[in-house]
Amino acid sequence: MKKIVFAGLVFASCFSYGQEHFSGFSSSRRVGILNAGANPSELANLFRTVDVQIFAFGVDASNNKVGFSDLINGENLEDLIFAGGEAVDFDVNTQIMGPSVGFKAFGWGFGVASRSHIRANISNVNTELGDALTNSALNSILGSSTISNSENQRITGTVWGEFALSAARKLYDKKNHQINAGISLKLLFPGSYANLGMSAFQGTITNTAGDVRLNNAAAQVNIAYSGSLANEFTDAGDYFSSLWGGLNGVATDIGVDYQWKGADNKYKLKVGAAVCNIGSMTFKDDNNATRTYSLVVNDSNPVNGLGLDLNQFESIDGLRDIENILIANDGTNGVDFNLENESRDFKVKLPTILNLYADYQIISKLSVTLFMVQRLNDEGANDQILSQNMLSITPRFTTGMFEGFIPVNFNEVSGTTAGLGLRLGGFFIGSNSILTAVSSDSKQADFFIGSRFGIL
Repeated sequence: MKKIVFAGLVFASCFSYGQEHFSGFSSSRRVGILNAGANPSELANLFRTVDVQIFAFGVDASNNKVGFSDLINGENLEDLIFAGGEAVDFDVNTQIMGPSVGFKAFGWGFGVASRSHIRANISNVNTELGDALTNSALNSILGSSTISNSENQRITGTVWGEFALSAARKLYDKKNHQINAGISLKLLFPGSYANLGMSAFQGTITNTAGDVRLNNAAAQVNIAYSGSLANEFTDAGDYFSSLWGGLNGVATDIGVDYQWKGADNKYKLKVGAAVCNIGSMTFKDDNNATRTYSLVVNDSNPVNGLGLDLNQFESIDGLRDIENILIANDGTNGVDFNLENESRDFKVKLPTILNLYADYQIISKLSVTLFMVQRLNDEGANDQILSQNMLSITPRFTTGMFEGFIPVNFNEVSGTTAGLGLRLGGFFIGSNSILTAVSSDSKQADFFIGSRFGIL
């Protein structure tokens, strides 16, 4: 199971980047189509009559175990990940924005955008269980350990594309006050998916001279897969080869913003709110499956070679391998692995979030933005794409051609990070964590880059 557990780490080490996409730039005072990704009402505030996004790319990797210096110094990452009693959390989130356009016409703001998403997550995995499955409990002393975890331990990967149609309009614009509202309709194109969930897990892991067994155990196990992630979970090519599937889902973003303007008709304060990703997509493929099993291991004598042999999982590649091993062990050595329900096609909910932000102009050309992302769905559900809660504070210096900003992020998984971003004309580049990565033991790394231009 090593390759699956380390899927997030593989992405993190390959990309060496990671947290909230385009942080600082998605709230730029030079409003473009990219801003509409955080709140569709921003299309009513377009800086130019036409805004063309040529491309934008962002990748975020965050975790609660491995620091940036550990990667640089070549530390044994497996030892670090499974050290201590805190459950393991990894989140790798990549977004690729294709050619997109926003424009103003007939008193409205409109937008057409295409995006591809790649997400790999490890959530709430018990360190002792993860160690036993990946390393034959090499980090553990000989003996036994009893685990009880009522939460759902999940390993997931999701790939999908979306095509967004957006519209916004001013609802009120008098004197120094303006109110806008907007909506986006997203057409979803699910690519591939994999989920391993183990809820209500309890059992005893015994390590006898490298013979690692699970006894007196019970758990609910969900195994779901579709597309290229069914057989292999860690090959980056499998993620990028299935960015767009067939049209099979819809989602909605709804947002509003308020502006208090000064004598020059530019806002002194802007406050916005949006609920994004309200919807789900259905995965359909020839190899589709979602199954829920009950796992019970009754035998309590590992010394005699009974119970579930965990060494079998050490070098597997995909969810089908896990499922086949458990099925093969059913009825032997006290192991009962019973199918409770299954279906071929299945729905997966998008990570519904609430975006709240406020941008205040302190003096001419200098402003500060407060941005919050709050998860609204249950992250423990097997049919839910994971997301993180985040708060950022971004001081910003803006002129006509230049913009510089320093996003300071507070993330529930990786903690506090600080980064740097720049815009020169329509080109922008930045990172939410570069400053803390080079100055401290940051557990997050990220990078974003893009180019756009405006007309009129």
